[in-house]
Amino acid sequence: MPKLHFEPITRTDELRELCVRLNAAEFLTIDTEFVRTSTYYSQLCLIQVADDHDAYAIDALAPGLDLTPFYDLLNNGDPMMVFHACRQDLEIFYLASGKLPHRLFDTQVAGMVCGFGESVGYETLVKTMTNGKLDKAIRFTDWSRRPLSHKQLDYALGDVTYLRKIYRKLSAELEKNGRATWLEEEVAVLEDPRTYDMDVGDAWKRVKTRSSNRRFLARVRELATWRETEARRRDIPRNRVIRDEVLLQIAAHPPDNYNALKNVRALPKRYHANPDKAKDILAGLARAEALAEDQLPDPPKERRKADKMAAVLDLLKIFLKYRGNDSGVAPKLIASARDLEELVLGNREDLALLKGWRHELFGKDALALIEGKIALTAKGAKLKVAPLSPAE
Repeated sequence: MPKLHFEPITRTDELRELCVRLNAAEFLTIDTEFVRTSTYYSQLCLIQVADDHDAYAIDALAPGLDLTPFYDLLNNGDPMMVFHACRQDLEIFYLASGKLPHRLFDTQVAGMVCGFGESVGYETLVKTMTNGKLDKAIRFTDWSRRPLSHKQLDYALGDVTYLRKIYRKLSAELEKNGRATWLEEEVAVLEDPRTYDMDVGDAWKRVKTRSSNRRFLARVRELATWRETEARRRDIPRNRVIRDEVLLQIAAHPPDNYNALKNVRALPKRYHANPDKAKDILAGLARAEALAEDQLPDPPKERRKADKMAAVLDLLKIFLKYRGNDSGVAPKLIASARDLEELVLGNREDLALLKGWRHELFGKDALALIEGKIALTAKGAKLKVAPLSPAE
């Protein structure tokens, strides 16, 4: 059991000395605490890190503290960097340092590969693999307030302490079942900067609409791009700029002047009161109207066709669940509902489902199923795959 250091690191010289020591470890377990209730970007509040002997808290909000030594260790250090569900943590670190770890292990992904279910929670792994128990009440405290209490620090340091044992057990299991390379494929996505660099021009794809009207989608694209840019500039959540339903309302009934825009009742007051703040909305709508037909965005791929093939999708979902349960791999990790839909629609270029371990485990049989080369049969409580002759 490592020693828990309840006095957070607050000085750059302390942090630099700590990182030199930690670089000698075989692996480090890392976690963060942050807040993101009223901002676009996450506010990093605390970093927890542990090796075999000690667990430390780094106060990211300490005045004058330079986190560069930690980022150097994280991105260039020798130890394996171990997280649980690390996408949010890595996004914070990437936006701050411009780099990502080159040696990474995510226990959530490893747990899904080892049969712990879809998006396995940290609490589940702590309970099943360490017999430990987390204080869930502390999780939702305000980590930006200072000073931090002993109870908060005990909870935070406990996270990286339990993670040590979880890492050892999961990495041993991956070696035993020969699936270590499966994890490497998933980690490659987390180590790719493109995972965290969303182009503001793609923000419209987050807005849910089933319309196939390309002119309407052009307006949605312009409005969503404006909203994303504004949210980043003001560092507020995108829906604090304008909600999805209001954005879609404006796109469906586009005003062509400021007075018409003011009639959109759900539009935030700051745009009602000041024409200058609304001009970017009107300019975006004007750009959408001026686009030539070949410049308009394409609608979501063949959604109507997908609806007609719902029965085939349902069959694939059953097969996916069966294959996931049979192999001990979370179905969600093998393929998403969108992956199955793309497979049915024939949009198979760069489809992860048809590459690597996913192809061997499920993809090739899923493709054979929809091509009529195999069938699913039931015997008692079990499904079986049966080959079909060409005549059948």
